[in-house]
Amino acid sequence: MNTNIGAIEQKLKLGDLSLFADAFAFHRPRLWQIIHFRLSDQIRARVDADDVLQDVYLDAEKRLDHYVDGDFPSLFLWLRLVTGQTLSRVHRRHLATESRSTLRESSPNDGNPWGNTSLCLSQRFIAHLTSPSQAAVKVELIAEVRSALSEMSEMDREVVALRHFEELTNQEVALELAIAPKAASIRYVRALERLRGVLEVIN
Repeated sequence: MNTNIGAIEQKLKLGDLSLFADAFAFHRPRLWQIIHFRLSDQIRARVDADDVLQDVYLDAEKRLDHYVDGDFPSLFLWLRLVTGQTLSRVHRRHLATESRSTLRESSPNDGNPWGNTSLCLSQRFIAHLTSPSQAAVKVELIAEVRSALSEMSEMDREVVALRHFEELTNQEVALELAIAPKAASIRYVRALERLRGVLEVIN
C-alpha cells in the first residue's frame, strides 16, 4: 500500500472517498489495538477484535461525510471516535442478556462510549496470567490493580489507557483529553510511578 498516508488523507478530506479503504488499512493495526484493549472479557468468546474492526469499517464508511465536513484533528482520531461508538453498540448488544450489575460494570454508560477504563486496565495488565497457579490469584491481582487505579484521577487513568494500551502518541493523547502535551507526558510518568509496585508483583 502507498505509505504516503498524508497525501491519501488530504485527498480524502477533499472528497475523494474512493481512498478510504487505503487510509483505513493504514490505521487498521492501531484501531485493532484499541478494540483489543476496550473489548469486555465477558463477550470475547462471542465476538473478537477482528469482528468489531469490520463493523468499525462499515460504520465509518457510511459516515465519511461526517469526517469530510467536520473539523477533526486527524483521520485516526475520527476513526477512534467511530470505534468507541461501535464498541458501545457491540457491548450493549452482547451484554443485553447479562445481569444488570454485569452490564453496568462492563458496558459503556452515561454517554461514555469507552466503558469502564479501570476495569479494562486491570484486566489487560494481568491478561498474560494463564496457568492454573496464575489463574488462582488472577481475581486477587485484578482487585489489587483496581485498588491502585482507584487512587488515581480519572484523567490519569485515561492517560495510561491511551498511551500504554491504545498506543496513542503523547500529542494524540493531549488532543483527545484537551490538555497540553507536556501535561499529558507528566501525567503518564506520574501514573506509571504509582502503579510500579503492583506491576512489579505481576511481572
